[in-house]
Amino acid sequence: MRHYAIYTAIAAILALSACSLQEKSYGFYSGDNFYKTEEDAESGLMYAYNALNYLEYLRGIWYVGDIPTDDMYPKSDEPGDIHMLENWTVTPNTELTHYYYKYCYIGINRANMVIDRVGNGNFAEDVRNRIVGEALFLRAWNYFNLVRSFGVCPVSLKPISSLEQTTSPLAKDIKEIYDIIIKDCSDAIDMLEVNKSFGRVDKAAAQGLLAKVYLTLASSKEYGAAGYRSLDIDVAATYALAAEQASHVVGDYEGIYGFDTDLRHIYDVNAPDGPEHIFIMSTDRSGTHEGMYTKIPLQFLPNNSSVPIFIKYGDGSLQKGNGNGWGVFLINDDFVESAFLTTDKRRTELIHRTIYDQNGIEITPSPVRGYFTSKYVDPDFIGERTSARPYLMRFSDIALVLAEAAGPETGYPLVNAIRSRAGIGELTPGLSLADFRKAVIDERKRELAFEGNRLFDLRRTASVTRTVQEASSLTEDEAAFFPIPQREVDLNPNVPSSQNNF
Repeated sequence: MRHYAIYTAIAAILALSACSLQEKSYGFYSGDNFYKTEEDAESGLMYAYNALNYLEYLRGIWYVGDIPTDDMYPKSDEPGDIHMLENWTVTPNTELTHYYYKYCYIGINRANMVIDRVGNGNFAEDVRNRIVGEALFLRAWNYFNLVRSFGVCPVSLKPISSLEQTTSPLAKDIKEIYDIIIKDCSDAIDMLEVNKSFGRVDKAAAQGLLAKVYLTLASSKEYGAAGYRSLDIDVAATYALAAEQASHVVGDYEGIYGFDTDLRHIYDVNAPDGPEHIFIMSTDRSGTHEGMYTKIPLQFLPNNSSVPIFIKYGDGSLQKGNGNGWGVFLINDDFVESAFLTTDKRRTELIHRTIYDQNGIEITPSPVRGYFTSKYVDPDFIGERTSARPYLMRFSDIALVLAEAAGPETGYPLVNAIRSRAGIGELTPGLSLADFRKAVIDERKRELAFEGNRLFDLRRTASVTRTVQEASSLTEDEAAFFPIPQREVDLNPNVPSSQNNF
């Protein structure tokens, strides 16, 4: 961890302040003269949020969450080791998983600094609770990404202030990491209010994350996923804990969070405060450098020699998009044609393979690729700068968590609301608890497609190798986690090279 932890430690000690979610230096700050005012505390918190915006971490949402699955694949001539993720040949030397691992820990250390300095500082109680609560969420979020991606990993709960602290001890097992995540989420829930704010998290977000954590534990244990088989937990009780937290998000905040009745409106970049958005990244096309804005649409859209393209929807309307797309993230034909009914609006409105000119005349992209999604389109782009954002936590995700955890009686209305919005019939009635849960997981692959959730759903249900053709030669245990990056093993004597991640 030392090669980036040194940077992180220095950055944390200096506590570079930020006016947005971007680094922006205002001079020299030491640990002694920073975190003295509410403005300092806010700047430190924004610096912790900023770790999410790093290019390798942001794109890792799809590199890790979708490319290794059955829903997406990269274009064949894309350089780099993205194809190692696609083909399930990731090694300890794979760059993309190393970057993902690295920025998780950068985010954790920045959150640790806020938790330590603001939690022990002289601040008004409401200020301390809000800022520390959000930082606890961010630490939990990063550890949740780590444990689902890499399994057992090093644990650090204090800010790094010396080189000796850059070799954090390895957790003794997965439970130790989940105990940290659960405590952080629970403490954040106690500290935070429901205060929806673009780019920030609140009590509902902490409850939603805790619900996802409990669901991961319960289902992983139930399905016998590697690393979870020996956990001493009551599966039914843990499902009940997931349902309890999710029910708060789904039922307690009417008028603030809820189902968006318009499917396309969920993905409108100019409506980041829509009812679906519990946690959405704060980026905007007006930013001065990548991270403040994003190039996400270029990853998804086909190329038209830099001439803007138009996407046609079922009502005949056209939506403008970047014409200089890279077409890196493509959608598997089999996924579209087997997972979705032909009348499903999540297919007809959000997945396309044809582009048009401004007059609605079909044009041919260069080169011709395949299906792509319009979930990430900004019609008001400025060159390559866009306001397209990843959907870090949506209401529909947590509604499906509640449905899966609680079972048919509570779950049917929630699943059917989502299916109704998509224009398809209700879920088959009368399913057993086991079959209902499988149907909910199946619904998740349609509703949350291309949003970075798919791999984690496959792993917690121990179904990677029977779902993803490229992983069929592996065992489920081999597919359960990516190897910890070799650079981290080399630099941290607490991480043995024989470490099997569970």
